Amino acid sequence: MPRLENGLKLLAKGYAWLPDERRRAGNRTVATRLGGMPAYGIQGPDAARFLYDEDHVRRSHAIPEPVQGTLFGKGAVHNLDGEMHRVRKAMFVALLMREDGIASLVKQATAAWEDAARAWSHRPRIVVLDEASRVIAGSVTRWAGIPVRDDEVAGLARDLVAMVDGFATGGPRHVRARRARGRREKWLAQLVCDVRSGQAVVAEGSAVDVVSRHRDADGTQLPPHVAAVELLNVIRPTTAVAWFLAFSGHALVRWPEHRERLASGDPAFAEAWAHEVRRFYPFAPFIGGRAPHEVEFDGLTIPANAMVLLDLYGQNHDPELWGDPYAFRPERFLGRDIGAFELVPQGGGDPRTGHRCPGEQITVALLAALAGKLARLDYEVPEQDLTIALHRIPARPASGVVLTVRGGS
Repeated sequence: MPRLENGLKLLAKGYAWLPDERRRAGNRTVATRLGGMPAYGIQGPDAARFLYDEDHVRRSHAIPEPVQGTLFGKGAVHNLDGEMHRVRKAMFVALLMREDGIASLVKQATAAWEDAARAWSHRPRIVVLDEASRVIAGSVTRWAGIPVRDDEVAGLARDLVAMVDGFATGGPRHVRARRARGRREKWLAQLVCDVRSGQAVVAEGSAVDVVSRHRDADGTQLPPHVAAVELLNVIRPTTAVAWFLAFSGHALVRWPEHRERLASGDPAFAEAWAHEVRRFYPFAPFIGGRAPHEVEFDGLTIPANAMVLLDLYGQNHDPELWGDPYAFRPERFLGRDIGAFELVPQGGGDPRTGHRCPGEQITVALLAALAGKLARLDYEVPEQDLTIALHRIPARPASGVVLTVRGGS
């Protein structure tokens, strides 16, 4: 059993921590310690299958409080296993995986982008991450049936971005994330109470309506604060697509040879672009859970209650899976079937039943549509810091990608 704590290495290396540990060990699986607990870093399609099997790894009591208190929320679906998870997850599947619902959200977001783009040419500069977050936050919140005024969108977007930006750090970013979550949970819990009492009327079938009426596997309604958490788990991760749009801006600056094809409106290339941005750029470093009992994987015995961490960044840059993985090549996804446990920026397996993000189809559709709009902007790229520090979680281009826009999309 390894004795050395690796928390400081994680802080220093970020996304490179687990890949470096596995390279040092000369194995896809490495035993380590994190947060005072034994931990096992695993990688590859077989590792992803292992992680998503509840006989091997479970989520209950596995997510650290700082992550619950900022990113996911306490009482969220991410913390559940078994029948409780399946019933709660079915609610998200019904909300987020309907083709007509995805198309409706993309239509709203592209219209909001076009409205915003008309104003960008009258400003000296824009920051892609900031502008994309406002466009998406306003669109997904209204799509979800949550009333929000135009003058409230910027503040809402800042709070949703803060929750993502502060989940894996201490200091001011983490404090901002907790405060943002507290504000928004209180706001949405009151909305749920008003809907249930009849004081507020929302569209039938909207996220607010469905979450307010949902009953868990034990037959009980969600407490208002948990309903608020799950509404945030609709609008927060969708707003986080802004990160991928900033990464798209970064890619267009670094590899401008792709811009014409992305701007052409070719849907196959736009989807391939979305997949390659999610594969190539760092977002979540790893996901994990705890072994419910002693289990065996890759020749190692994993004791009960040990943490099991799937190295997302390492798997998305595995040369055996991707070939020349540090080259940005969207065409690698043209005409390619993607295995359920291969490309794992938002988890692996079946999103309808397992812990893979049920909003992944929304992410791909929004990113494909809005990245094409971004490529069609008439812009200049002023001097700026476009470095992406791998020790920062979540990583982002330092500048957020600054553009001077000459014309709309």
